[in-house]
Amino acid sequence: MPASAFFDSWSGVLRVLVIGTAAYAALILMLRTSGKRTLGKMNAFDLVVTVALGSTLATVLLNARVPLAEGVAALALLICLQYAITWLSVRSERVRSLVKAEPTLLVHDGRYLETALRRQRVTREEIDAAMREIGRSELAGIRSVVLETDGTISVIPR
Repeated sequence: MPASAFFDSWSGVLRVLVIGTAAYAALILMLRTSGKRTLGKMNAFDLVVTVALGSTLATVLLNARVPLAEGVAALALLICLQYAITWLSVRSERVRSLVKAEPTLLVHDGRYLETALRRQRVTREEIDAAMREIGRSELAGIRSVVLETDGTISVIPR
């Protein structure tokens, strides 16, 4: 294995430290100014944006051919697009339906809704665990269980 696989130069390490600090600071500043919604509970759309932000930050850090200004512009673009989509989803039912999933009823009046469980790939054991979290063990005492848009399970007792 070549020595460059372990260490190339101090200038490369210094570049990662300086550019990494600047890119990280820019990302934190942009996330803070874009509002709490950017950092809230994630749905599938938010997860994709978060992964894209992480990938972009890593590229800026490790690829010397990507200048800091271009990396920060890419981060800003992703955050602005996410902000625009969430802004539109608040104002448009059509956009909201494209971006967010609807909550799914998994249990109703103490009975499992098997079709919904299969479609959402949720097991009875996961329902039981959610019931135990609120101190319930009997399905008979449960009015409904809902799989929320962010993947959490809400239990509504009778």
